[in-house]
Amino acid sequence: MKVLVTGGAGFIGTNYVYTHLEARPEDELTVLDALTYSGHRENLAAAEARGVLFVEGRIEGRDLVRALFERGQFDAVVHFAAETHVDRSIKDPALFVTTNVLGTQTLLDAARDFGVKRFHHISTDEVYGDLGFGSTELFTEETLVRPSSPYSATKASSDFLALSYFRTFGLAVTISRCSNNYGPYQSRENLIPLLITRAGADQPLPLYGTGENVRDWLFVKDHCVAILKILLEGTPGEIYNVGGNTERTNLEIARTILNLMGKPESLITFVTDRKGHDERYAIDSGKIQRELGWAPAVSVEEGMHQTVKWYTVSEETFL
Repeated sequence: MKVLVTGGAGFIGTNYVYTHLEARPEDELTVLDALTYSGHRENLAAAEARGVLFVEGRIEGRDLVRALFERGQFDAVVHFAAETHVDRSIKDPALFVTTNVLGTQTLLDAARDFGVKRFHHISTDEVYGDLGFGSTELFTEETLVRPSSPYSATKASSDFLALSYFRTFGLAVTISRCSNNYGPYQSRENLIPLLITRAGADQPLPLYGTGENVRDWLFVKDHCVAILKILLEGTPGEIYNVGGNTERTNLEIARTILNLMGKPESLITFVTDRKGHDERYAIDSGKIQRELGWAPAVSVEEGMHQTVKWYTVSEETFL
């Protein structure tokens, strides 16, 4: 199978490339990545040594994308490429519209025109909005989409575009909406790598508001296994929620990191809350568990141990 992985030099994309290679070494993988703040080609050095082709470019570049599809004759697309950080979307919403919406449309057009057999689009639980403090509800695939930030609004838009290409053009699209990922290769401006880095330097660990915002944490390798399963076995036109079944407040995450690193809780500091900060996300992964037999395999305790070790001991350990 010939597979295009967009955003494959980023956090989840990199982990997916290695997961795919491990599971299906006979497949031909091509990575398209713009190498922005979160994409690093050196992440893929071992993958390129195993035959993965790397192409630098933006997904909204129509000429480049169509030439790549014509040359690659891809059977499948796994679409990670996106602007992803909420704080960045607040500062520059237009960039998020260009990449996340127009870029996704460019890929969908090429996939339709060049006969791609499967198109898997990676989305986020943030499209569902906010469950609120004290809520016991979970996001299901039927939950109303109510994005809170320019980031999540553009991801919701790209979801709807992808589904429209299934309904209108018959393109075999699947979508996964994941909870908060953590693990190797994540940008150090994201919460967990930021806290690990600052704790290692004995610097204050900044938490928005009171640190009580709740997220469902998913180890990135578990997520990548789910994506591959959906790509191979998922039903076209369907959405699959992928969660870690592990709700933690940001304050609990900070305390876990400090405990693993032997650092004092006095390093925790609270800063002015983010604009429109969602209070709680929580995913119901029942559909993918029932239909495809996937479930998270890595506990948050083991996942956090591996993550802290990767950022502080040897990044080579978990390649």
